[in-house]
Amino acid sequence: MIDPNDFVIARKRKKYKFAKFANAKNCFEYNEFLLQGPTLLQGWTLQIEMGAGTGLFSVELAAQHPEAVFVAIDVKGDRLQKGAYEALERGIENVLFVRARADQIDQLFAPKSVEKIWLTFPDPFPRKHSAGRRMTHPNFLKKYATLLAPKGSFCLKHDNPAFFSWSLEQLVGQRWHIKELSFDLHDSELSDDYKIKTTYEQRWLEEGRTTHFVRAVIGE
Repeated sequence: MIDPNDFVIARKRKKYKFAKFANAKNCFEYNEFLLQGPTLLQGWTLQIEMGAGTGLFSVELAAQHPEAVFVAIDVKGDRLQKGAYEALERGIENVLFVRARADQIDQLFAPKSVEKIWLTFPDPFPRKHSAGRRMTHPNFLKKYATLLAPKGSFCLKHDNPAFFSWSLEQLVGQRWHIKELSFDLHDSELSDDYKIKTTYEQRWLEEGRTTHFVRAVIGE
């Protein structure tokens, strides 16, 4: 077991959360998943969530789709542990949590192995000089295209109209094909899977914001 004091973090609450992540059997550091991932994923249909935050979105997807395995990825283990323990408490075994950077995903998964990539409310990085950090920048879209299986999909949910419109421009510019699109997801007739709410999405909807959604494919 991991001692919370082993983590050099000033805030005790964060020490506790990082220790919880380290102690959960469904949580993995980047290097751990590089070694164990291929075995854990073998034989499964794979979906991944980028910038997963608490990972509760992936937990709900996993609960509804026992035929697939879901991997929630975020750089902050203290957030991911919330979804990890929710899954453990509910006995949901087809969801895993990986602490890694977004630019490391092409090292975590084999090419053409992912059925669906979910990107849920990533940081919009509104300043122009930070555009390269946006997770719908062409550099990231190229990684997603490499990972997706034939007929695989990339799904984006966001509440920021400017970021969403910019993201659509990047997708079209990189020759992705838009298959489903809504500027008010929860008032649309699109799949209920898309309407599963993230932790922050629930809060923003209560504040009167709307969720934009796009599903895109490459190579069709």
